[in-house]
Amino acid sequence: MIFNYPNLLHQPAKMKNFLQDRPTKVFTFMAAFFVANALIAECIGGKIFSLEKVLGIAPANFTLFGESNLSFSLTCGVLLWPIEFIMTDIVNEYFGPKAVRRISYIAVGLISYAFLMFYLAIKATPPDWWITSGEANHITNMQDAFSGIFGQGMWIILGSLMAFLVSQIIDVTVFHKIKKITGEKWIWLRATGSTLISQLVDSFIVLFIAFKLGNNWTWQKVLAICLMNYMYKFTMAIVLTPLIYFIEKKIENYVGKDIAKKMKKSAMGQEEDAFMNIPTAG
Repeated sequence: MIFNYPNLLHQPAKMKNFLQDRPTKVFTFMAAFFVANALIAECIGGKIFSLEKVLGIAPANFTLFGESNLSFSLTCGVLLWPIEFIMTDIVNEYFGPKAVRRISYIAVGLISYAFLMFYLAIKATPPDWWITSGEANHITNMQDAFSGIFGQGMWIILGSLMAFLVSQIIDVTVFHKIKKITGEKWIWLRATGSTLISQLVDSFIVLFIAFKLGNNWTWQKVLAICLMNYMYKFTMAIVLTPLIYFIEKKIENYVGKDIAKKMKKSAMGQEEDAFMNIPTAG
């Protein structure tokens, strides 16, 4: 595939070609965006917003599994996760499941590293003047404010990371099973179908670990809030489907249709050495 260049570090010319190769540039950008998007989603996940208030409509007030007055009070993190699953499907389409797993593992590792740094920063003892430095902005204790923003509960962090990893693996598997049936046609079906299934799993796992195991919520409450979150994710997966075609078109225009076709075949394991004979395009 794209990274099968031998002894790159010892052959400067080949290293230069490797860095200028357009499929390589596409993968590098998408991998960086994927990891950054996941990390940002985790960082802003502690903020809750009312979807109804944003849209200027009355609260939904659903009743599910005996839980009443349910509305679309969502974490800001869910704004970015639909984009994450679209990126997963695009990487899957052009680079294959191994590439998706690789960037997923990198994302989980870097998110874990980030939260470790947040924890150490929270525990670092501040000077007295800094604690009161926010009083002009009505922040009476900067240490408490910092801890409140970055000190998410360990159960939430664990649930979020596990949900992300498991849902990514499911997304990749479902995507490729659908693609084996449909071939190159109907990218909307395999992308949206895999996203709908993986996001249902994602919604359940994070709530189960963070709030059933971590806070002893009832099953009724876990399932009710899971469905409320999934309704939003389901809707966004449908609404964002045209974005998949937009990104696919941009990639094909950038790398060329012939190379894009070889990338897709290689992603399916049909042309393992497809990239070894592609002329470099700067």
